[in-house]
Amino acid sequence: MTETNTGTAAEDRATRWLATAGLRPTRQRLALADLLVGDGQDRHVTAESLHAAATRAGEPVSLATVYNTLRAFCEAGLINEISVDGSRSYFDTRLDDHPHFFWEEEGRLVDAPAEGLKIARLPDLPEGAELARVDVVIRLRRN
Repeated sequence: MTETNTGTAAEDRATRWLATAGLRPTRQRLALADLLVGDGQDRHVTAESLHAAATRAGEPVSLATVYNTLRAFCEAGLINEISVDGSRSYFDTRLDDHPHFFWEEEGRLVDAPAEGLKIARLPDLPEGAELARVDVVIRLRRN
């Protein structure tokens, strides 16, 4: 990685990412942001997988802190939460509208191609409601 005056390019990317949302760059937020966006790649993580990555990287952070930080990142509009079932959520760093494949046996969420996906019509929304987002998760299993 290329060194700069303030740190690595990945650390700088994480700092800028937090700054775009006006989030204070605490040590733990910076460490988790670096794991999420430091390499510039989009990813889908669970709180547990991000906690494991932080542990492997030598970052002392509790699972509760990871959950709280992911929630703060969602509320700040930095990531989206994708619920695949009642007990597991994935957090997506890619913010544009796009569908997902969920590999059931592996518990893995990946981006799906949007070409060919057509949502012709949505039901009428209840009075006083506005559309926030439509999540398309296509569940797959190996045959």
